Amino acid sequence: MPHNNGRHVKLWLAIVIAVVSFTIGTGFARNISASDQETYKSLQIFADVLDLIEKNYVDPVDSKDLIQKAIQGMMNGLDPHSQLLPPEAFEELQIDTKGEFGGIGIVITMQNRLLTVISPIEGTPAYKAGVKAGDIIIEVDGESTKDMMLWEAVKKMRGPKGEAVAIKVIREEEADPLAFTLVRDIIPIESVRYMTLRPGYGYVRITNFQDNTTSDLKNALKVMESGKSPLKGLVLDLRDNPGGLLNQAIDVSDLFLENGDIVSIKGRLKKHTKVFRAHANLRKRDFPIVVLINGGSASASEIVAGALQDHKRAVILGTTSFGKGSVQTVETLRDSYGLKFTIARYYTPSGRSIQAEGIKPDISVRHQVLTDAENAVEEKHWLKEKDLKNHLDAEPGSQKRKSSRTGKKDADEKQAPPASKTENRYGPLSLENLESDSQVMRALEILRGYQIFTDART
Repeated sequence: MPHNNGRHVKLWLAIVIAVVSFTIGTGFARNISASDQETYKSLQIFADVLDLIEKNYVDPVDSKDLIQKAIQGMMNGLDPHSQLLPPEAFEELQIDTKGEFGGIGIVITMQNRLLTVISPIEGTPAYKAGVKAGDIIIEVDGESTKDMMLWEAVKKMRGPKGEAVAIKVIREEEADPLAFTLVRDIIPIESVRYMTLRPGYGYVRITNFQDNTTSDLKNALKVMESGKSPLKGLVLDLRDNPGGLLNQAIDVSDLFLENGDIVSIKGRLKKHTKVFRAHANLRKRDFPIVVLINGGSASASEIVAGALQDHKRAVILGTTSFGKGSVQTVETLRDSYGLKFTIARYYTPSGRSIQAEGIKPDISVRHQVLTDAENAVEEKHWLKEKDLKNHLDAEPGSQKRKSSRTGKKDADEKQAPPASKTENRYGPLSLENLESDSQVMRALEILRGYQIFTDART
């Protein structure tokens, strides 16, 4: 279960941010103080409206449905990351931070309102059956995915090991839809992958921050540090990492810092204000680091990048990050519902607020897979935190919050990165792919150049 205090506060940015409505049962109420006259009057108006609609609307209505939509509307009016979670969505949110689940093994998103495969996960049923990046899933067990929420599709495809699920996809080069019957298996969620780029130079990709991310990173570093050549430099890839658990972001940062602040969170309440500091490590890791970020790096990813940047512990390379500098907690409600809402903003060690601003790289390098024109289109259509309706400002009360930009797509129409780029993040890790990645190679050049300069001075 998610915790709502200290280092277990949950930070999460889903691949698709959607404005949705859910249905809840009765029993969600708040005791209203008689002295709070304005609140009491407003609730009376709400009751009057509900009564009029129930009795006079042209078609019969469900009062429970109306109330749940009102609650969801209240949450959506606060900021893009606060929402009411029905039991199914609440359960999926918790599964995403664990180490494994039963399913078919694909990473999916909503692209142009279509349920699209970003990549099959290596070695899983979907991967072995031939599901490919870019496939559009049109049916799950005979049910159309049209108008289906992302979490609903995920829930339908997850399930106990050994049970079958049928999906139907359309593929650009195929004239007819393709049908797959996949037997679910236990799918490990690998948030850390690594390999040696060159003798003495390591590469680590963190795709999200979950329960075992820090321990997996320690293991990866241990393997690379015990190789024939000592580790002279590290490329830490946080591109397209949507975030995850705050405590894991702090612990990952702490592996490379010996002292000082890592991140601070500041909320309206004293209990939601805290500073997290680094501790001396038994094994010092003083090799140079280049951190890769882009517009899909958000939340917990930005904590790590910001901490290492402010302490001058790493060079940040890539493009400006998403800019989600707010902290969410999840409270458990009755009947297995959850309420996710924002309690604080977070700040880098130097006091920078990342909210709606993002981490700006020290060295700006675009991705080589796209042409200049395609990069420009991607930057225009790939929404950032500042483009979302009702986003929080960098500082409380600094200015009136803005709606989404004129001409921008709504949040639920957020474009996914091109499959040709993202499949390398979730698919098999290979030296060939990394050597064709201009950002990774630029990072390696920086690390090798630093080593040459250091050797020349000794």
